[in-house]
Amino acid sequence: MTSNSPVGQDFWDELRRTTQARIGLGRTGTALPTRRVLELAGAHAAARDAVHIPLDVERLAAQVREIGIGEPVLATSRASSRDEYLRRPDLGRQPAPGTDIPESGADIGLVLADGLSPTALDRHGAALLAELVSWLRDRYTLAPPIIATQARVGLGDHLGAAARVRTLLVIIGERPGLSVSDSLGIYLTHLPRPGRTDADRNCISNIHPPDGLGYARAAQVAAGLVEGARALGRSGVDLKDRSRTEALGPPSGSEPGIQPGHSPRRR
Repeated sequence: MTSNSPVGQDFWDELRRTTQARIGLGRTGTALPTRRVLELAGAHAAARDAVHIPLDVERLAAQVREIGIGEPVLATSRASSRDEYLRRPDLGRQPAPGTDIPESGADIGLVLADGLSPTALDRHGAALLAELVSWLRDRYTLAPPIIATQARVGLGDHLGAAARVRTLLVIIGERPGLSVSDSLGIYLTHLPRPGRTDADRNCISNIHPPDGLGYARAAQVAAGLVEGARALGRSGVDLKDRSRTEALGPPSGSEPGIQPGHSPRRR
């Protein structure tokens, strides 16, 4: 069955509604149809733009300020440019000299990092942060949020340690693909400190409504992981997402009935 036949086209059209993958593209002779080639070129350009267009820090800071958990703190890594950030991942994990993070001693630290997709943070960061805050603020003390640029996940370990927070949540732009260029991830590290590895973290990925994980569901999973990390005394491979079987009650003022969906992926 080919996607060029009437029956085949109906099949592929229906299947494409369930995925963002490029399937059943059809053909013109021995090549892809021009429309499909142009779509691929457009997706590639969007992915490159997502990596290279810098975060509008002032705009994001204004949005974060309105959430009401303190004046955003600005930080950056040792990577002096986007090119160096891409060539030297190690520099993206270290704070720039002179970085000054106020010590808060709060239960939860929140870092918004541009990562490999500043576009994702620009589109979804403030809304996701607001949802996280609604789930966490009545249960824990929250440190003033940090906006980090040229940042890798590991930079959060330094920032969280400097702020002396107990559990750190890093909201970060994920590597763009040819289907999605604006996806966010949340990385949770309990007792953050330099030297932590991916085995010490938990990840909730693919956050980009309406096609990916929604803000409310991601925040619910994160809140459950925070609760589990505090009970277990650590995060990482020993901490499991139990939100499917042990539903955490919604925050005050939010709508009940969030259905189980996505489980965190570690990377």
